[in-house]
Amino acid sequence: MTGFSRVVTVSLGVAMTAMAAADSLAAGQFRYPDLRDRFDRSLQRGLERSIERLGLSPAVREKRLGVAVVDISRLHAPRVAAVNGDRMIYAASLPKIAILLGAFVEIERGRMRLDPQTRETLEQMIRVSSNEAATVMLRRVGKQNLESILMSDRYRLYDPAYNGGLWVGKEYGPNGAYHRDPIHNLSHGATAMQVARFYYLLETGQLISPKLTRQMKEILGNPGIHHKFVKGLEDKPGSRIFRKSGTWQQWHADSAIVERDGHKYIIVGLAEDANGGEWLAELVKPVDDMIIPTRLAALDSPMQPLRRTVIDAPRSRRSKVADKPTTPRRAVLVDPRYIGRPELRLVYACGRDSSHGALAVLCR
Repeated sequence: MTGFSRVVTVSLGVAMTAMAAADSLAAGQFRYPDLRDRFDRSLQRGLERSIERLGLSPAVREKRLGVAVVDISRLHAPRVAAVNGDRMIYAASLPKIAILLGAFVEIERGRMRLDPQTRETLEQMIRVSSNEAATVMLRRVGKQNLESILMSDRYRLYDPAYNGGLWVGKEYGPNGAYHRDPIHNLSHGATAMQVARFYYLLETGQLISPKLTRQMKEILGNPGIHHKFVKGLEDKPGSRIFRKSGTWQQWHADSAIVERDGHKYIIVGLAEDANGGEWLAELVKPVDDMIIPTRLAALDSPMQPLRRTVIDAPRSRRSKVADKPTTPRRAVLVDPRYIGRPELRLVYACGRDSSHGALAVLCR
């Protein structure tokens, strides 16, 4: 194909399928990156703007709000943004995900069976946040054993080099703490980045075996409590949410993998404020809009005339006219409404020849 004799529009779903296929092809050839090496300026600016518009900047400055967001639509190329990501905050029931991990590690080791009763106990602990179920599982896993798992080289989910992380040092009941975390003296604590790492390790199959990974994720699904992130996403039909939250007095925490329309992201929020639950319910909305451009398929206004522009061209050879012979590589047609909004830009691309092909991609 030469020039722009044909403009091919490919659905976003097809584009995301192509990206997923590329990820699958890459599996086994590359190691998954460390999230701390994948901070994205555009996503960071979007997160900070969202926090500012919600009036939450003072809470960030006062270290009463920690947030981490990871776009994992492409698992091998995650995009990370965070504020107070390594700030360890009391997290109430959220660290029950650490007990969930401990149980599955013991199952993987052959020391525990995932029989119907065990699975039901784990589901009660995660989906409806049963304290009784959490205490039963903590005792089965072993308190010191769980600490060793969290601090092990394999997981490093509690790492002094990064100000701590996931910690369980008290049963979920009336008994006192048996071992508070050594840095902050918290009985149940977390940092947003370490919780985000937990979900990324889960999603990339690095926590446990593939079969157990699927079962662990199933337990995190179908949340039984409708607040915080779940409440904030109630007007996003088709969302699949795998989450664990926590609440005690003025401390509010939530964490989730959200999947919809071929996109996927991790979001973690830790707040110390009486209104913290509402903060998280409101915060997830603009974050979701940044990562999942749901409005593209059903915009109120009609599609604007497409504007030609050149991408992937060296500066010395860029041309204002897309189909001039001097234009290298490929050119695109862009709806002007998305220009300047990289998080909401759907590109209709037409290759200059068959070697480049025609494919719609979501520009980042």
